[in-house]
Amino acid sequence: MTQFELTDDQLAIQEMARKFTADAITPHAGEWDEKHIFPRDTIRAAAELGFASIYVSEESGGIGLGRLESALIMEAMAYGCPSTSAFISIHNMASWMIDRFGSKAVKDKYLPSLITMDRIASYCLTEPSSGSDAAALKTRAIRDGDHYVVTGSKQFISGGGENEVYVVMVRTGEEGPKGISCLVIEKDMPGVSFGAQEKKLGWHSQPTAAVILEDVRVPVENLVGAEGEGFRIAMMGLDGGRLNIGACSLGGAQRCLDEAIQYTKDRKQFGTAIADFQNTQFTLADMDTELQAARALLYLAAAKVTANAPDKTRFAAMAKRFATDTGSKVVDQALQLHGGYGYLQDYPIERFWRDLRVHSILEGTNQVMRMIVGRELTRQ
Repeated sequence: MTQFELTDDQLAIQEMARKFTADAITPHAGEWDEKHIFPRDTIRAAAELGFASIYVSEESGGIGLGRLESALIMEAMAYGCPSTSAFISIHNMASWMIDRFGSKAVKDKYLPSLITMDRIASYCLTEPSSGSDAAALKTRAIRDGDHYVVTGSKQFISGGGENEVYVVMVRTGEEGPKGISCLVIEKDMPGVSFGAQEKKLGWHSQPTAAVILEDVRVPVENLVGAEGEGFRIAMMGLDGGRLNIGACSLGGAQRCLDEAIQYTKDRKQFGTAIADFQNTQFTLADMDTELQAARALLYLAAAKVTANAPDKTRFAAMAKRFATDTGSKVVDQALQLHGGYGYLQDYPIERFWRDLRVHSILEGTNQVMRMIVGRELTRQ
């Protein structure tokens, strides 16, 4: 059985994340959602535990863990607030790109403050006219001496307007994926501005806005990787991002399953607890079974990404699709078991229902996940 069990170190990491969530996230998440509060101090407190640099190398000052450990942390924090957990995941993805592909100069410039979250990073790929077709991006970076001059815009950026650092995919060459490069752009560089904060269905605890770039002069040393490597870097980042967003769905769904079990034990109809009805028990059994299956697939995919297995991208896509679809289904069933009370903001279920809905859209839509899996299968 040991091959299917977490190690002692992984269990310790999971328990630390769960305790942090219980103390610092869960008691406040409802207020963050209701009042659209961005909990910067709580996020920085997570950084003190190493959660801002989960897979940044120890050599660079991170804690150098694998993708399974990251999934455990994100799942645990999402039990309290999927929105806040996902926000921390995005920062980790951007920091990892700098550590994994950046020069010593760019790492020394940014990683120390990103590891402590004195500065927070956003990942900027999506544009108004290129979502799923990410390789069609139009943001242009033209070399001018020791700088690139960057013009374009990025859409739906988590942390837009609040974060200090933006890891941006830009076009430095030909059309298509081979002409894309990756630059680090700072909030205070002249020519950087932001759209209005988006009014979203969920994810109220994190800011989201367009990033607008107008003749922004970015030092050449801020290039991450070589010219033309940006799309490959972006896709490698998304393998891990997909695991994390799937883990956020697992954590949110587990919370709602636990809430539903307790509620159905307490709620009486027709003179008995509704948990005693066979219909309720069958529903809870299916919720738990499907959630356990999604978790097992996601943990396997995380191990494959850490090991750089040849089929890592296919498994990351399968796990993301299955975990996010399953998470939303479980939360919806939990809301149904709560009846009218589940629809009220007095109970946490509706918040999780709203927060998890976007997980099947971002980090690649679940339709694109199916495309990735189907393409890989037919190429074998």
